[in-house]
Amino acid sequence: MKFPGQKKIAILGSTGSIGQQALEVIKCNKALFSACILTAQDNAGLLIEQAMEHQPQAVVIGNADHVQQVRTALASFSTKVYSGPAALKDIVASTDVDLVIPAMVGIAGLEPTINAIRHKKDIVLANKESLAVAGHIINPMARENDVDILPVDSEHSAIFQCLMGEQQNPIEKVYLTASGGPFRGMSRKQLAGVSKDQALKHPNWDMGPKVTIDSATMMNKGLEIMEAKWLFNLKAEQISVVIHPQSIIHSIVRFEDGSMKAQLGLPDMKQPIQFALGYPKRIPSDFPRFCFTDHPQLTFETVDTSVFQCLDLAYSAMERGGNIPCVMNAANEAAVSAFLNDRISFLHIPEVIEQCMEKAPYVDTPGLEEIIQCDNMAREMAEQIIKTIPRYKR
Repeated sequence: MKFPGQKKIAILGSTGSIGQQALEVIKCNKALFSACILTAQDNAGLLIEQAMEHQPQAVVIGNADHVQQVRTALASFSTKVYSGPAALKDIVASTDVDLVIPAMVGIAGLEPTINAIRHKKDIVLANKESLAVAGHIINPMARENDVDILPVDSEHSAIFQCLMGEQQNPIEKVYLTASGGPFRGMSRKQLAGVSKDQALKHPNWDMGPKVTIDSATMMNKGLEIMEAKWLFNLKAEQISVVIHPQSIIHSIVRFEDGSMKAQLGLPDMKQPIQFALGYPKRIPSDFPRFCFTDHPQLTFETVDTSVFQCLDLAYSAMERGGNIPCVMNAANEAAVSAFLNDRISFLHIPEVIEQCMEKAPYVDTPGLEEIIQCDNMAREMAEQIIKTIPRYKR
């Protein structure tokens, strides 16, 4: 059933962690939102379940091997079924879409995000890699098409909320908080022997495997500093990362007079998702509330970048600019995949990334095609490096 005034939402990557939580928010606010397009790469079973419940106008299964399964399951529904990479990119052009949530992991979200902007769809951004590697393309395109980009990451949502009403007040500095992940406080010697299972046990957040490993290496925070640069027009020296194990303060903004604003809340992604979908209005919710007496101590620590080298690599990539953020991201995706497949150790991840960043030819202002080519080149380079590493034995 449709309701007057609904925002029609396309979720790209609806079977992932962010996609599933976005659907929960939509389900709780049916008068305000409807899921009109859902996409997934391989998880046909969950995509079918979601389509049966939300009855979108269309679904896309990226892996064409699963399309017949999806079509057969949804044969009695009016939902249209598409498949393949081109459909994943082109589906956002639908005239019925008001908001697009690129919730796909990694560089896969770049072309659909750019195509959505070209078709003047507002973006609720959950794919930080898109801005990290192509912010110089996305930001001018968004301005040209009068498109809003609203952040979903809890840290960037926090900064965005802290800046409401502060349009005339320049930012002096922002602090992105990080939980420290499952290996907070460990030495390099201790990290040398950590397992995939240990790395996937995040203390505070429930995320997909790739993002969870990125959190453990601190690369997730590295991608977030790049995202913050483009979202809030910041320089590298204006962005700091601080360890905050409780994950209650999501980010802090310091202004020129020295005053600071912070946004607090329990570690639950549904709150920033709902805020972005409902913006500029805050929508009532029954989400669990933060209680000060449940958290009598909020603590902070510095990041040891001699142990968690990925953060320094991200700062270096951001400062060098050009195609280097793309090289870094592609090498990281390849290295994380190799780690998850027990091909390399945890500490090999930053080594692979650093070698790729050193060897890759520099391109000052890459266009979209050059970014795609650079991504492919960096993955091939990373794979060659990975092949030289002795097989990792758990």
